[in-house]
Amino acid sequence: MRKAVIIVAGGSGSRMKSDIPKQFLLLKGEPILMHTIRAFHNFDDEMKVVLVLPSTQVSYWKQLCIDHSFKIEHTITEGGNTRFHSVQNGLKEVSEPCLVGVHDGVRPLVSSGTLERCYAAAEINGNAIPVTDAIESIREIQNSTSVAVDRSVYKMVQTPQVFTSEILQEAYKQDFSELFTDDASVVEKLGKQIHLVDGNRENIKVTTPMDLKIGECLL
Repeated sequence: MRKAVIIVAGGSGSRMKSDIPKQFLLLKGEPILMHTIRAFHNFDDEMKVVLVLPSTQVSYWKQLCIDHSFKIEHTITEGGNTRFHSVQNGLKEVSEPCLVGVHDGVRPLVSSGTLERCYAAAEINGNAIPVTDAIESIREIQNSTSVAVDRSVYKMVQTPQVFTSEILQEAYKQDFSELFTDDASVVEKLGKQIHLVDGNRENIKVTTPMDLKIGECLL
């Protein structure tokens, strides 16, 4: 099946303590978002790339593309009030039956292996999301105390979360709920079983100054 990705980039720079939205901060001399788009283009140069940005950031992004001679083809659409509504808008740009990934714009270090596993498993099972093991000890808060829990039964969830376009478009016809924390939770509400594949530990979400330093080292 043909492949597409909706890259959602609606973050601010608050946790970065920056006036520049985090997806536009430089990583090895280039905006984070460009590294993210390139990861998908390098995996499949025929993949349709849909970039979802706040309307106030579109002209700034276009200027960045000129300044950095960034010429990877992509479609830009405006985001909504929430991530849910932003993905809804991105789906309007996906017309033909295909495999659609939804990815955080500030995850520039997703590996080609993770992308291969996600799209291949989604073609077989209808969906696939990348996860990693929980490596820290975990405690559950219960009223005024906490208890240790078995970390082996928990997974850390990453993106891209990949689905057939038919399933994802059906899922995003539902009404918004605060319980929708990611695309898998939206699809799960339809009664679909979510399939897990291995992610890559380097696939961090760059949201803090420390993350930016780690990203520099990994690149």
